[in-house]
Amino acid sequence: MAATGRKHLVRDFNHFITCYLCRGYLIKPTTVTECLHTFCKSCIVQHFEDSNDCPKCGIQVHETNPLEMLRLDNTLEEIIFKLVPGLREKEEQQELEFWRKNQPKENGQAENLRCQRLGLPDVGGDGGDGDGDDGDGGGDDDYHRSDPQIAICLDCLRNTGQSGESTVTDLMKRFIRCSSRVTVGTIKKFLSLKLKLPSSYELDVLCNGEIMGRDHTLEFIYMTRWRLHGENTYPMVLEYRPRIDFG
Repeated sequence: MAATGRKHLVRDFNHFITCYLCRGYLIKPTTVTECLHTFCKSCIVQHFEDSNDCPKCGIQVHETNPLEMLRLDNTLEEIIFKLVPGLREKEEQQELEFWRKNQPKENGQAENLRCQRLGLPDVGGDGGDGDGDDGDGGGDDDYHRSDPQIAICLDCLRNTGQSGESTVTDLMKRFIRCSSRVTVGTIKKFLSLKLKLPSSYELDVLCNGEIMGRDHTLEFIYMTRWRLHGENTYPMVLEYRPRIDFG
């Protein structure tokens, strides 16, 4: 017997693929993990600048930083792009035009690109040279912007009386936000670039006084060394210090 199913139109699904805030199709759909309501990423981030509550149901998402409770839904994004013809191309064109009009000035552009290839954000003009080596986040045009993000504070831990103390200094801007997939090895590369350290210079990165392995991701550190130790402060604090080799 031949199937005689009704042909569905895109408008039949609009209730599921439109944003409650802007009423347009969901762009970079982002779900609030506390209540599972989904919004455009830009819409919900802008909303959380003024409120910690979900705009749809009113539940408090987080007492201090609701952005921690957001997760991108890449599967839903692909479904929407398949349902709505031309939406992907239109958004890519609009994003391209935006960046053309808002390109960074030449003085900071190269440094910003280096940070992006390391999976890290632009943290300001406090210098830093390097060869543009791509870190664990590099290589593609996305720069891991669609990964879950994590905020960290990088503090310089001084070792009184040890050699190298005068070489390692504090960052001008210690607070950064980057992909949760960034590894300690990438953080070390980032610090070396920003502090203009020689290639032979080694650093240790610590959390709660424990040296972190270079393959540890920030998400792993947060889950196993920060949250489970009862740390409720935000952002997560990592310390760096010169590595002292004995012998």
